[in-house]
Amino acid sequence: QVQLVESGGGLVQAGGSLRLSCVASGRDSSIYVMGWFRQASGKERDIVAAINWGGGYIQYVDSVKGRFTISRDNAKNTVYLQMNSLEPEDTAVYYCAARGRASDWRYWGQGTQVTVSS
Repeated sequence: QVQLVESGGGLVQAGGSLRLSCVASGRDSSIYVMGWFRQASGKERDIVAAINWGGGYIQYVDSVKGRFTISRDNAKNTVYLQMNSLEPEDTAVYYCAARGRASDWRYWGQGTQVTVSS
C-alpha cells in the first residue's frame, strides 16, 4: 500500500504562483508514474501532469504547458507541481495519484484546494 499526502494549496491572486507537494509513503514496487489531477466544482477530475520516477516521461495537459512544471525528488519520495502565472480557471482541488506502468491510477491523496482570485 502507498499513502499520498498533498500540501501547498491555498489562495493566490491571478498571476501568482504556488508549489504543491505530494509525499509518498509505504511500499508498492509496481508504482511507476506519479500524477497531478484537478477537479473544479461541478466538473470531472482531469489529469494535469504526470512524471515517471526515472524522469524520462513527463506529460502536461495543454492548458498548463509553459506555466506548470512537474518534478520529483526520489530521495524524498516527493513529487512537486510548480504552478506559475495562475489563472482563475486553475481553481480546483488538486489531487496526487500513482499508478503502475500500464495500470489504472491506483492510489490517491486527499486533495488540496487551490483558489485563484481575479
